[in-house]
Amino acid sequence: MARILVIEDDRSIRTGLEETLRAKGYEVAVADRGEIGLHLCQSFSPDLVVLDLMLPDLEGFEVCRRLKREG
Repeated sequence: MARILVIEDDRSIRTGLEETLRAKGYEVAVADRGEIGLHLCQSFSPDLVVLDLMLPDLEGFEVCRRLKREG
Protein backbone atom coordinates (compact mmCIF):
# COMPACT_ATOMS: atom_id res chain seq x y z
CA MET A 1 0.00 0.00 0.00
CA ALA A 2 1.37 3.41 -0.97
CA ARG A 3 1.94 6.01 1.70
CA ILE A 4 0.97 9.63 1.09
CA LEU A 5 1.85 12.63 3.24
CA VAL A 6 -0.43 15.65 2.90
CA ILE A 7 1.06 18.95 4.11
CA GLU A 8 -1.77 21.50 4.00
CA ASP A 9 -2.76 24.21 6.47
CA ASP A 10 -6.38 24.61 5.30
CA ARG A 11 -8.37 22.15 7.42
CA SER A 12 -11.16 21.55 4.89
CA ILE A 13 -8.72 20.81 2.05
CA ARG A 14 -6.54 18.64 4.29
CA THR A 15 -9.52 16.66 5.59
CA GLY A 16 -10.98 16.22 2.12
CA LEU A 17 -7.70 14.93 0.74
CA GLU A 18 -7.16 12.63 3.70
CA GLU A 19 -10.65 11.11 3.51
CA THR A 20 -10.54 10.67 -0.26
CA LEU A 21 -7.09 9.08 -0.26
CA ARG A 22 -7.95 6.73 2.62
CA ALA A 23 -11.14 5.69 0.80
CA LYS A 24 -8.98 4.80 -2.22
CA GLY A 25 -6.86 2.53 -0.01
CA TYR A 26 -3.82 4.70 0.66
CA GLU A 27 -2.09 5.02 4.00
CA VAL A 28 -2.20 8.75 4.77
CA ALA A 29 -0.44 11.05 7.23
CA VAL A 30 -1.27 14.73 7.48
CA ALA A 31 0.46 17.87 8.73
CA ASP A 32 -0.73 21.46 8.94
CA ARG A 33 2.76 23.01 9.09
CA GLY A 34 5.93 22.58 7.07
CA GLU A 35 8.14 21.71 10.04
CA ILE A 36 5.70 19.02 11.17
CA GLY A 37 5.61 17.65 7.62
CA LEU A 38 9.41 17.46 7.54
CA HIS A 39 9.44 15.44 10.77
CA LEU A 40 6.68 13.16 9.49
CA CYS A 41 8.65 12.50 6.32
CA GLN A 42 11.43 10.97 8.39
CA SER A 43 9.18 8.72 10.46
CA PHE A 44 6.41 7.94 7.95
CA SER A 45 8.60 7.51 4.80
CA PRO A 46 5.92 8.50 2.27
CA ASP A 47 5.93 7.45 -1.36
CA LEU A 48 4.30 10.76 -2.31
CA VAL A 49 4.00 14.18 -0.68
CA VAL A 50 1.08 16.50 -1.50
CA LEU A 51 2.46 19.90 -0.53
CA ASP A 52 0.75 23.27 -0.16
CA LEU A 53 3.01 26.11 -1.30
CA MET A 54 1.68 28.71 1.12
CA LEU A 55 2.16 27.37 4.65
CA PRO A 56 2.22 29.52 7.78
CA ASP A 57 5.71 28.55 9.02
CA LEU A 58 7.71 27.57 5.91
CA GLU A 59 6.74 28.14 2.32
CA GLY A 60 6.22 24.95 0.38
CA PHE A 61 9.25 25.58 -1.83
CA GLU A 62 11.49 25.56 1.25
CA VAL A 63 9.91 22.34 2.48
CA CYS A 64 10.55 20.81 -0.93
CA ARG A 65 14.18 21.99 -0.94
CA ARG A 66 14.77 20.46 2.49
CA LEU A 67 13.13 17.19 1.50
CA LYS A 68 15.33 16.96 -1.58
CA ARG A 69 18.46 17.85 0.38
CA GLU A 70 17.75 15.27 3.10
CA GLY A 71 16.96 12.62 0.50
